[in-house]
Amino acid sequence: MKFRLSAEQRAFAEALDALLGAADVPGVNRSWAAKRPESGLKLWKQLAELGVTALGVPEEPGGVGGTPVDLVVAFERLGYHGVPGPVIESIAAAPALLTDASLLSSLASGDAVVTFASAPDTPYALDADVATDVFVVGDSLARAEIGRSLQSVDPSRHLFEVTAGAEIQPLAPEKRAEALDLASLACAAELLGCGERMLADTVAYLGQRRQFGRVIGEYQALKHAAADVRVALDFARPLLLGAAREPSARAISAAKVATSDAAQLAARTGLQLHGAIGYTLECDLSLWLLRVRALVGCWGTPSVHRARVLESLMRGR
Repeated sequence: MKFRLSAEQRAFAEALDALLGAADVPGVNRSWAAKRPESGLKLWKQLAELGVTALGVPEEPGGVGGTPVDLVVAFERLGYHGVPGPVIESIAAAPALLTDASLLSSLASGDAVVTFASAPDTPYALDADVATDVFVVGDSLARAEIGRSLQSVDPSRHLFEVTAGAEIQPLAPEKRAEALDLASLACAAELLGCGERMLADTVAYLGQRRQFGRVIGEYQALKHAAADVRVALDFARPLLLGAAREPSARAISAAKVATSDAAQLAARTGLQLHGAIGYTLECDLSLWLLRVRALVGCWGTPSVHRARVLESLMRGR
């Protein structure tokens, strides 16, 4: 299996980096957390102009008809820059759930922002107060009635209790499974991007901070800690790309576990090497520390995905 990205995919990632690198995404994140979504919605429209919101939408309603690999490329960069909002729900999962051509067209253009809840692994709807369309996913797809808000470990993730209202369409079990697997795959890619960002910020900090007259990045023990993170991320990446090229429940679950573990190691190491400043609200690292803590439990916890891998192995497929 070839894990190398195509020239078009690499150019797409570079275009995303250019857009998001100029957008002060940490500032957007803090505004979103404070329930001032204007800058976040403006960024959403910019992503739509680049084709990100159309990636999973078929070509007929105005989408790109992208592959799972295209989604992974996009979500790694979204995670690296810390873009807030229901990006997994809208960009990865919703196109696989919806059949309404008008709503799919609105998704592709960035006019629609979709979120949903799907018990038991994702029982709350993310950013239902900002989304244009909120659904409950079960045996059918239903409009959601929004209940009380709940606090997430990540302040930029606003969770809401929802109950099923009017049914929109029946939902075949395999279609639901496909959408939730795509969400898990996108979440794994976002975790990998978060881990890469925390490692990059930590290495930059090690090259600036001085102690006892030396740059602390010169100390061998700190180099080894950063190298361990590099190895973990590099081992997780092939699992992620392999799952994107040949999606299966086992491959996606293995990728979600590996990227969760690697991102958590990046978070722990980043906090240890930054010291107490790392978890202060003023330090950008804290945004990714909290994002990783939230994403690890989203779209299936590591224990859920490990159980799926074990079950698949026991069945021999």
